[in-house]
Amino acid sequence: MGKVLNFGELLLRICPDGDGVWLKENKLPFYVGGAELNVATALALWDIPSAYFTALPENFMAEQLVGYLKGCKIDTSRIHHGGDRIGLYYLPKGKDLKNAGVIYDRANSAFASLQTGSIDWDKVLDGITWFHFSAICPALNQAVADVCLEAVKAASAKGITISIDLNYRAKLWQYGKQPIAIIPQLVQYADLVMGNIWAAEKMLGIAVAENITTVDDQATYLEQAKKTSQAIVEQYPKCKWVANTFRFDQQQGIKYYTTLYTDQELLMSKEFNAEKILDKVGSGDCFMAGLIYGLYQKNQPLDTLNFATAAAFNKLFIPSDCTTATVAAVKQTLAEND
Repeated sequence: MGKVLNFGELLLRICPDGDGVWLKENKLPFYVGGAELNVATALALWDIPSAYFTALPENFMAEQLVGYLKGCKIDTSRIHHGGDRIGLYYLPKGKDLKNAGVIYDRANSAFASLQTGSIDWDKVLDGITWFHFSAICPALNQAVADVCLEAVKAASAKGITISIDLNYRAKLWQYGKQPIAIIPQLVQYADLVMGNIWAAEKMLGIAVAENITTVDDQATYLEQAKKTSQAIVEQYPKCKWVANTFRFDQQQGIKYYTTLYTDQELLMSKEFNAEKILDKVGSGDCFMAGLIYGLYQKNQPLDTLNFATAAAFNKLFIPSDCTTATVAAVKQTLAEND
């Protein structure tokens, strides 16, 4: 088996506190992240050969970041060097990326400036057997959306397994296109589609029952997950696996479970509950990494799903974009939930 290549923008997450103490102390906590880098970091931690493709400017900060990635056992040899700046986003501690307070500062970043025809995909994809990206990339601008299409076409032509996370970030879709105009043409190349039933509705036009939120019970959600998954497989014949997450806030805590549809069967994970969590950022990326971890090793689908779900749950208690939970720690979480 070759390497897993994650394609996306490296970001710095700046975390001001909600009370403005950062102004008095002259301190702004930050984390290195980005959806696809979070996946790459987890896979490298779990001893899956992990590579990363992003675009970084040529300056000392980029050099230090590349050194940091190498220290995480990530292959950085495919990183594209050029452009003017590193992308940033600002999010108060403990908040979700779907939070209305998130501020993106990604315009004219090195990654956002990528153009078709500028990347040697034969070279980038050499030795790669799995290619992963997310719907955040094509949300930046039309040029990057075109680069994504160029990438999946090249990966598909080489017989590389392709996965996409249907991350929806409303504040990023600002260039005159809605996801429904862009994402379906990318999903047609995917073997694994991960997201949730609402993202599939927004990005692929697969309707969710109107009363589903008011009914709010697990059986209804699972029925919709099966319908959504079946529709994706029917519309996109290359797709072998569809994964959906269900994460519900409960005051300071959370209820979390997931599904995986494969071979015309809907599998459900164990359910995880916590009274209080620490950091929501990167949990979905950790779930994605867990799916790739299991499928890459050809583990049983239910084992793959439960590992991925436990990994995502663990991430809720880790204050960073990337997980630091080892395979042993994830398996311990699974054992404790039996």
